[in-house]
Amino acid sequence: MKHVFLTLLAVGALVLAAEKKGFPAHWGPPPRLETRDYVDLPGGYGKGSSTMRNWINANLEKAKLAQAGGGKPAAAPVAKAVYSQDFEKTAVDKVPDGMLVLDGGFAVKQVAGGKMLELPGDPLETFGVLFGPTEKEGLCVQARILGTGKGRRFPVLAVGLGGVGGYKLQVAPAKKALEIYKGEDIKATAPFDWASGKWAQFKFQVRKAKAGAWQVQGKVWAQDAAEPAAWQISFTETTEPTPGRPSIWGLPFSGTAIQFDDLLVTPVK
Repeated sequence: MKHVFLTLLAVGALVLAAEKKGFPAHWGPPPRLETRDYVDLPGGYGKGSSTMRNWINANLEKAKLAQAGGGKPAAAPVAKAVYSQDFEKTAVDKVPDGMLVLDGGFAVKQVAGGKMLELPGDPLETFGVLFGPTEKEGLCVQARILGTGKGRRFPVLAVGLGGVGGYKLQVAPAKKALEIYKGEDIKATAPFDWASGKWAQFKFQVRKAKAGAWQVQGKVWAQDAAEPAAWQISFTETTEPTPGRPSIWGLPFSGTAIQFDDLLVTPVK
């Protein structure tokens, strides 16, 4: 009990030390449950836990985006959307109407620069949300996803098409891989370097190539980088896809929250 009490005192001291400089009010309250490590904090906030460092980094990145123009990345020209969701009109701690939460504590949160959908860092299971129209082909889904690793533990992040048993474009940082799944079966894999604590842009589509053949194609890139010209991973499906809705997925294996933003569904060009 004494050890727990001293740990809580140490965490409180770190928070108070960092707050001496003064966090911007619009950042909201800093995290109160933190890891017991001791690292340099960005932005001249001294020293503290890696939990505090990640929270500061996320807010500083949002501030940069806001300064660059509106708090969120400028949208590239795309085909007319059949579904879009940036969560700005949804109340905090709620989920937008029309979204189907399969499981997990998904809820909209307010951070510096705007709102996004957040999946808590516990429990350590795979959770997902369905949204948008039900189709078997001809759709492209996009989303921004932010995850954070901790030590040797990493989250798994994904977007999907075709419902629960359909196709998923998945980043598996522990394997340094980008993967396409159909249900529980892996269909393609490609090397991929994921950056912890930075927003990643996902883009995934299923299009009919010819009679009896469909191209399943995906790409993922850092938010501050240019979109790759070519698809990074793909496979040819020879079984007619089953109709289903687009989706987002997260496995918070690192024990840290996963954030989702700017969901977009468009017809395949």
